[in-house]
Amino acid sequence: MRTTIQHFSFILLISLITSFSIIKTEILNLVTEYKTNPIGIDVQKPRLSWQLNSDEKNVKQTAYEIRVADSKENLESDKNLIWSTLKVESDQSVNVVYKGPALNSMQRVYWQVRIWDDKDRVSKWSIPAYWEMGILDKALWTASYIAMNDITTEKKSHPSQYFRTEFKTEKTINSAKVQITSLGLYELYLNGEKVGNDLFTPGYTSYNKRLQYQTYDVTHMLKANNAIGALVGDGWYRGNIGWKGDYAFYGKQLALLVQLHINYTDGTTETILTNEDWKASYGPILESDMYNGEKYDARLEMDGWAKTGFDDNSWKKVEILKHSKDILVAPQGPPVKAIEEIKPKKLITTPKGEIVLDLGQNIVGWARMKVKGKKGDQVSLKFAEVLDKDGNFYTTNLRAAKATDIYTLKGDGEEMFEPHFTSHGFRFIQVIGYPGTLSLNDITGIVIHSAISPTGSFVTSDPMINQLQSNIQWGQKDNFLDIPTDCPQRDERAGWTGDAQVFSMTAAYNFDVASFYTKWLKDLALDQHENGSVTNVVPDILTGGEGVSAKGGATGWADAAVIIPWTVYQSYGDKRILEEQYDSMKGWVDYMSKRSGNDYLWNDPKHWHWGDWLAYNADKPDYNGSVTEKDLIATAYAYYSTTLLHKIADIIGKTEDVEKYESLAKNIKTAFIKEYTTPNGRLVSHTQTAYAMALSFDLIPKNLIEKSAAYYAADIEKFGHLTTGFLGTPLLCTTLSKIGRDDLAFMLLFRKEFPSWLYPITMGATTIWERWDTQKPDGTIIEGMNSFNHYSYGAIGEWLYTHVGGLRIDPENPGYKHIIFDPHPGGGLTSANTEFLSLYGKIKSNWKIIDRTFQYEVTVPPNTTATVTLPNAKADEVLLNDAKLKNEFHKIMKQTDDGVQLKLGSGTYKFSYPQKS
Repeated sequence: MRTTIQHFSFILLISLITSFSIIKTEILNLVTEYKTNPIGIDVQKPRLSWQLNSDEKNVKQTAYEIRVADSKENLESDKNLIWSTLKVESDQSVNVVYKGPALNSMQRVYWQVRIWDDKDRVSKWSIPAYWEMGILDKALWTASYIAMNDITTEKKSHPSQYFRTEFKTEKTINSAKVQITSLGLYELYLNGEKVGNDLFTPGYTSYNKRLQYQTYDVTHMLKANNAIGALVGDGWYRGNIGWKGDYAFYGKQLALLVQLHINYTDGTTETILTNEDWKASYGPILESDMYNGEKYDARLEMDGWAKTGFDDNSWKKVEILKHSKDILVAPQGPPVKAIEEIKPKKLITTPKGEIVLDLGQNIVGWARMKVKGKKGDQVSLKFAEVLDKDGNFYTTNLRAAKATDIYTLKGDGEEMFEPHFTSHGFRFIQVIGYPGTLSLNDITGIVIHSAISPTGSFVTSDPMINQLQSNIQWGQKDNFLDIPTDCPQRDERAGWTGDAQVFSMTAAYNFDVASFYTKWLKDLALDQHENGSVTNVVPDILTGGEGVSAKGGATGWADAAVIIPWTVYQSYGDKRILEEQYDSMKGWVDYMSKRSGNDYLWNDPKHWHWGDWLAYNADKPDYNGSVTEKDLIATAYAYYSTTLLHKIADIIGKTEDVEKYESLAKNIKTAFIKEYTTPNGRLVSHTQTAYAMALSFDLIPKNLIEKSAAYYAADIEKFGHLTTGFLGTPLLCTTLSKIGRDDLAFMLLFRKEFPSWLYPITMGATTIWERWDTQKPDGTIIEGMNSFNHYSYGAIGEWLYTHVGGLRIDPENPGYKHIIFDPHPGGGLTSANTEFLSLYGKIKSNWKIIDRTFQYEVTVPPNTTATVTLPNAKADEVLLNDAKLKNEFHKIMKQTDDGVQLKLGSGTYKFSYPQKS
């Protein structure tokens, strides 16, 4: 009996040790709503994500436990927890919803997580992370909007405004947070120091419907005697906006709203508010316009204006402005920041005698200037993307945008200047009136954009393809400035929905854009018309959200309402964005359905569509090779968005809509085939765009796919180049690969003559052009609507990542929970290294051809799985880490027509086998 008891105790002990044995897997990179330790959020049920880090292979989470507390001490001691999941059997480590008690305004909570693996081993608790709520109860906004009495009726830029107040703190401070927003753009100062490093705050939204506020921790900036100062400029709110020359589009008066909450160690609190006691004045910023630039007179500087003791007797009392606080929201997108600095590569004297600096890269931002001269000396900095064919400074394509900063010196030794509320798209800087001799060290290019984190890289054996990838990424950075703009340099810079839509998946490979799109899509839904029509630009500066514009609801543009949420879901596994945008998606699909009528064809001649915008030679009436009928495109997109909505309804449990939109999609497809497809598979618009769209969207009957594909390929062979525009180009190579014509896809990719992706590179481009022939081979530049920095044609990046690089999302397991590795060498490339930082960790797809041996390295992050296809491989010839593949993987591999296919768990794997000719 004693022996039996001892034996049972031993088994129990071993069982307990196994259940609680600590694994070496680390839990890292805890994020809340895609952000690290965010403060001032208003998502009341935030989502939590984490990554597993392990040297072991096949690491899989089978359970997790999250705990949340109001302090680190309580969290780590497991006392007084606000919420604990206990052990949850689940492999979910991305976007786990907080389901604890409702949190209060400005409440900070700490959280950590541990996981169990498939051997029931438990990890250590992660290092604690935190999030902090913003102002959830609108009644807590007790500050007043304050303003200067300068209501404008003039269409011109106005001086920026300075606001200040002083206050004392007589107790020991525990913590202090400031919430701030403005009508206009602001910079906040506390005791003379700038608060935070965000730019262009509060950001660009549909200001009459949503106004963001920011929260900053200023605990360590406070003293016994304090001064708050704020600088407010016109920005998007009151300044020049759009190519129509609108001023004061959202309001005629700037305003400031500030609440500083101080928590003292004795448990008491104090709030410093904007009220009638504040003072205001003008200063050295005479003009600050988003398009035209800034005029700054350093002689008017007010030293110490944001510090205590400043003499503000000449400043005026502010007035209280009545404006809604119900529209105040916390930011969800990333802030705009100064990201990097670029020194000029050349100093040029042009044939006209202009002094010009060349940065060597087309950027968005401004120039920081170091200068020394006499009081009253004036230096002008002009900005341009290119030099003309004669080598002179070229600004015609900027249209009405002056893109000029003017600085007047105070004459007090070495001075530094950089603007506050303007940005420019430029590579070249013309310097006028610089005192003394200008050197390369006197000017620095400051690169600014939304602080989207780099996630993807694609590097090949071909330098020109690498430059193409660089151009694509620079185009994205330059145009992701709080909203996805079409161009960053001329008098436009609007959030065109079509550009954003076609580029969205490429964007999601290059950078982390989950929160960026989440923020922008909220404005899309708010600006959407009641009948479901989606505006062409968001925020809507064309119609102001009133009525139905003849230039609203354009197919391919308005479909951003459906396609971009789907992109975010596919790329990040973000189900919530589908739920939050569902009404907007449904509104657009229903609008298309109503406009199409009983025949399901969207061929209303009174409705405006952009069509396949800027297709090759589409502006020439006698050229019939690229003009695709707009009603064909409209009906194709109606089908595509409807099929997506059908899938989305199923995913988020809108069961009443699943059958409805499935049936609608079938009817649209039937109508499309009947109207636009001949019995022999030819489309009535015999263009590359029409075939790419119909084949990609699955609009061709199965029995005609081969014939339609043959027509498609024959058209490309006939021309020897692409003829597509904004809507056709993103589908061009993807569809060729889909029909088995990689040869043609690589031919188009590597073509260097106009029109092609590489032609601009032969002309020195460092970003993607708006037109295929933005600049002619002889150097002539097309006048009028013409940008050297438009990312739409950069949508080829998706094909580079997914097909050439072979790193693809599994649509059935979004967010890279299951990864598909399927590389396609071609075009003479001997290597392609594709890497992507997913929410689970780094993914790698790296192939090389060396001495007729195909070498392929893949990395699968922990808590994910993958399917790998080794192209043109035979199972008995494949080595894995120099060992025969069959020996280790005989149960999980299969020979296919494309090669060898394997199912893998996490880890890094190196394959090699003979390369077939």
